[in-house]
Amino acid sequence: MTTAENPELWAFLTSLRPGEILSETVAAIERFGVFVSLDDGPDHPVFPGVGFITIPELSWRHIDAVSDVVRVGQRVSCEFLQFDDWNGEARLSLRAMQPDPFEVFVEGVTVGQTLRGQVTKVVPFGVFVRVADGIEGLVPLREFAGMPVETAESIPQVGDELAVVVTEIDREWRRVALSPAR
Repeated sequence: MTTAENPELWAFLTSLRPGEILSETVAAIERFGVFVSLDDGPDHPVFPGVGFITIPELSWRHIDAVSDVVRVGQRVSCEFLQFDDWNGEARLSLRAMQPDPFEVFVEGVTVGQTLRGQVTKVVPFGVFVRVADGIEGLVPLREFAGMPVETAESIPQVGDELAVVVTEIDREWRRVALSPAR
């Protein structure tokens, strides 16, 4: 799409600034994201809305279905990220309007603190433990090496409750390193 094909749309899109908050209505839900009609924007000549929210920008948490977050006709406010000049649409973030659960978690936790959590995954290099809603940390397999283990069943399995100690918080990579509490 070119500027000559729809000058009103291009004028609107280029007037938006990153970080601007836009109000809109969910127009269509697709497997790859959500189209929204912007209150102050023109109609899109091809898509059901001028705004588009990709799946990762819907929520901080893992979602199984887009319909778990939004529904057609729902009113939402989103942050403008950028405009997509290929498709002629505003890229938006619903997630940006929500508190980051990782940042909330690390504000209330310190290295050395003991937490309880549920094992969510056992992998060859360690055990993932959910220590808060949407927050998982890794206990490296080597951390289990000096612990008494009578049988293979003694190694934590998915669903087990485990006491862990926070050994490192990496804000840049959004990771929490854990060790089993002894």
